[in-house]
Amino acid sequence: MSEQPIVNIDGKKIGSIALNESVFDTDIHEHLLWEIVKWQRACKRSGNHSTKRRSEVSGSTRKPYKQKGTGRARHGSHRSPIWVGGGSVFGPKPRNYAYSVPRKVRREALRSVLSVRAKETKIIVMDAFLPSDGKTKQVVQGLSNIGVTGKKLSALIVDSAENKHLIRATYNLKFSKWIAPEGINVYDVLDHDYLVMTQAAIKEVEKALMR
Repeated sequence: MSEQPIVNIDGKKIGSIALNESVFDTDIHEHLLWEIVKWQRACKRSGNHSTKRRSEVSGSTRKPYKQKGTGRARHGSHRSPIWVGGGSVFGPKPRNYAYSVPRKVRREALRSVLSVRAKETKIIVMDAFLPSDGKTKQVVQGLSNIGVTGKKLSALIVDSAENKHLIRATYNLKFSKWIAPEGINVYDVLDHDYLVMTQAAIKEVEKALMR
């Protein structure tokens, strides 16, 4: 098990924690990361785009002109797809883009992405992240104290859903966000520069992902 320093909200080292190697130091499978990101993005697609078919567009059902004798092509409705304002033929209809990925693959991809962040030394372990009054500026200052500084540097903060002040304080953060340990996922980890986790969150994630 590799040792990781534990810091407080002031950025001071107060101890260390041993990260489980089967979770934070495994082989990195880049193809699994790609598969899971693709799957997560597909599941988030709204799929509610829609076009009208010829039976749904407004317009008369009257035959435009008589069948014979005009020298023109035969037509039965102004709502036909070949007329301006007519219905579409193969346009999109509401659908669900989600598909399933085996649980074993999701767990292995999550171990891989945690190992990536560990190798990059971009995992920061805190004893607790407790803003006293749920103010965003306290979270911003805390992140600055532990090294997440810069105009667009971002952090994924992982802590229990019982930490109501932290959840409230992260609502207005533009580049960083809070997530519960049970909700940690490949896309969010890759989408943020740093992974900030409390000791309790580390234990929960390890318990869920240990082989």
